[in-house]
Amino acid sequence: MALIKKEVVDQIILQADIVEVVGDFVSLKKKGQNLWACCPFHHEKSPSFSVAPNKGIYKCFGCGKAGNAVQFIMDVEGTSYVEALKYLAKKYSIDIEEDQSPAAVQAQNERDSLYILSDFAKKYYVNALHKNDEGQSIGAPYFKQRGLSAATIQKFELGYSLDSWDDFTKAALEKGFLLKYLEETGLTIVKQEEGKQYDRFRGRVMFPIQNVSGRTIGFGARTLKTNDKKSPKYVNSPESPIYHKSDVLYGMFQAKQSIRQEDNCYLVEGYLDVLSLHQGGIENVVASSGTSLTENQIKLIGRYTKNITVLYDGDPAGIKASLRGIDLILEGGLNVNVVLFPDGDDPDSYIRKVGDTAFKAYLGEHSQDFISFKSELFAQEAKDNPVKKAEAIREMVVSIAKIPDAIKRSVFLKQCSIQFGIDEQVLISEYNKIHLTEQKNARSQPSQGNSYGNSPASYAPGSFEEMAAEAEAAAAAAAEAAMYEEEDQQEADQSNLLRTREREVIRWILNFADNQIEEGVTTSQFILGELEDVEFRTPIYARLQKLCLKKLEQGFLPTAAEMMQDEDQEIVKEVIDLVSEKYELSEGWAKHEIIVPRESDLIQYGSEREVLRLKWRNVQFLIDTERNKLREMTDFQELTSVMRKIKALQDLEKQITDLLGIVVSR
Repeated sequence: MALIKKEVVDQIILQADIVEVVGDFVSLKKKGQNLWACCPFHHEKSPSFSVAPNKGIYKCFGCGKAGNAVQFIMDVEGTSYVEALKYLAKKYSIDIEEDQSPAAVQAQNERDSLYILSDFAKKYYVNALHKNDEGQSIGAPYFKQRGLSAATIQKFELGYSLDSWDDFTKAALEKGFLLKYLEETGLTIVKQEEGKQYDRFRGRVMFPIQNVSGRTIGFGARTLKTNDKKSPKYVNSPESPIYHKSDVLYGMFQAKQSIRQEDNCYLVEGYLDVLSLHQGGIENVVASSGTSLTENQIKLIGRYTKNITVLYDGDPAGIKASLRGIDLILEGGLNVNVVLFPDGDDPDSYIRKVGDTAFKAYLGEHSQDFISFKSELFAQEAKDNPVKKAEAIREMVVSIAKIPDAIKRSVFLKQCSIQFGIDEQVLISEYNKIHLTEQKNARSQPSQGNSYGNSPASYAPGSFEEMAAEAEAAAAAAAEAAMYEEEDQQEADQSNLLRTREREVIRWILNFADNQIEEGVTTSQFILGELEDVEFRTPIYARLQKLCLKKLEQGFLPTAAEMMQDEDQEIVKEVIDLVSEKYELSEGWAKHEIIVPRESDLIQYGSEREVLRLKWRNVQFLIDTERNKLREMTDFQELTSVMRKIKALQDLEKQITDLLGIVVSR
C-alpha cells in the first residue's frame, strides 16, 4: 500500500486554503471574521455552515459536520484520507512522492493507464457524436428524440460509437495505447486464434460510467438497430481492474452533492431515467443500470444519505424481481420509500409526458414506505386465496426481519397485522422463528443464553414462571434504584459540572495556546503546569490534556492548527468544536463605540479563573466520591480515615472558593 510522506502531507495541509477548497463547492458570503453558506451536507434554508479562514476549519452548526480542508474533501466527495490528500495535491500542484514497493508502483501505473485509456475513449465517442457525419445523422437524432437537451448531453458526456469494426481500436493504437490495455478495459475484443481484434462498441449511443471521483471507468452502450434481433439492446463494459459493476451506480458523480443536500436518493433502473430526471431538476437520482442491487451499491448510497426512494414502472413482474434488492437496503439500515408509476410508464417516459412540475408533485403524493407498499401489493394478490395470503404474510415478516432497528420492526409488525387482518402476536411468533433460525445458522456453537436468545432483537416471551421471576427481579432492582435516586442524580450533576470545566480548560488552551501570560510563559504552559497533578475524568479531555503535554515536550505549542493534524478523527472533531464560534459581535457595537471585553483581552485573568474553577469542581468530585464510600463502611478505623480525608478536601475547597470569591453552602 502506498504511503504519502509526512512532510508532503504537512505541505498539502499548509497550502490548502480552506476558503478556496470549500468555495469550489458552495457559495460563501463573508459575515464578520468568518464566511457562511447553506450547508452542502444537509438541506437548510438559513446558513449555519461556517468557514473560519484564520483557523483553517469549517463547521456546520446544524448537522455538526466539521474539519479542515482534507476532511471537507473526504466529506463532500466521499473519498478516503489518501484520496483527499491527492485531490488537494493536484489542486495546489504539489508533487506526491509515495513510499511504494516496485510491485505497487507497477500496479498503480497499470491502473493509471486504464484510466487514461478510458478517458481517451470517452472523448473519442463524444467527438464522434458531435463532429462525425454518422454521429450527427444517427446518434444525435436519437438523443433529440428522447428529449435530451444539449446541456444534458454535455453534462453527462454522452457519445456515439461508429458502425465500424475497428475504427476506435485503430485510433487508440495510433495514439500509442497498448493492445493489452484495450483488451483489459473491454474496449477491444481480441481473438488470438484468429489474429483479429475489433471494437466492442459499434453503431451505438454511448453512456460513460464514472466513479464517485468523476473518472471514467466503463461504458454502457445502446444499439440503434431496432430490427436486428441478434444484437442485444444494451452492451456494457466487462469487469476490469478499474470497473466493478457491483460497486458502481450510474450518475452518482453528478448526483452525490444533491443527494446529500436533499437527504434522499432516487433509485431508478436505466441511464435515460437518470438523464431525464436530472434535466427536470431532480438531480439526486442514480441508476443500477439494469443489474440487481448489491450490498456495495447500498453502502455507496449510505455515504451520502440514509433515505432511498425506489421509482418503479408499472410492470408487476419487474417489481417482484426487485423486491429482494430492497430487502438488502433494509438490512443495511437504510429507510426505503417506493413510488409506483402508472402501468406502461417508467420515470423517463412519465416525466416527458406530464412535465417537470407535475412529475415532482406525483413523487410527493405517491411516495410510501416500502413495507406498506409491499403489504398492499401482496394483500391485493392474496385477497381470496388463504394459501397465497399465508405465503404473503411470511414474505412480509422476512422483509421486516431484515430491519436492524427494533422500534421500526415493532411498528411495521403492527402495521402488517392491520393490513392483513391477522393477530400481531402471530407475526411476532413468525418473526421469532426467522430470527432464531438466522442466529442458529450464524453461530457454530449453540447459544449460552436461554432458548429464546438474549438479543434485543428477540420478541419471544418465556414461560409464565420465567416472566414472573423476571418481573420480581425488575421490581427489586427498581426499589433499590429508588433508594439512591437522589444521590445518583447529584453525582450525575457533579460529573456534568466537572466535564464542563474540563472542556473549558481545554478550549482555553487551544484558543490561546501561544498568548503570553507573562514574559516567557504562554497560556498553555501556565495552565498545563498548574493542572499537572489534576486528573481529567472525561476520556476525550484526558486524551487532549496528554496530547497537549506531549506537544509541549516536543517543543511545539498545542495550538488548534497543530492538534488538528492528529490521526485520531475524534480528537480532530473535538478540537474543531472547541475553537468554532457560532456567534460574532455585530460591527454595530464598534461603530457606536460600545466596548465589549473579549476573552483575548483577559488572558491572564481568564487563565487563572479556569484553573481555579476546574480545581474546585475536581475537589467537589473527590469529596462526593469519598462520601459515597461511607455508604457501605462498617469498620471504625476506615470510617475515621475517610472522614479525615473529606475534611482535608473541604479545607482545600474553602481555599479555592475564597480565591474565586464564591461562598459554598453544603
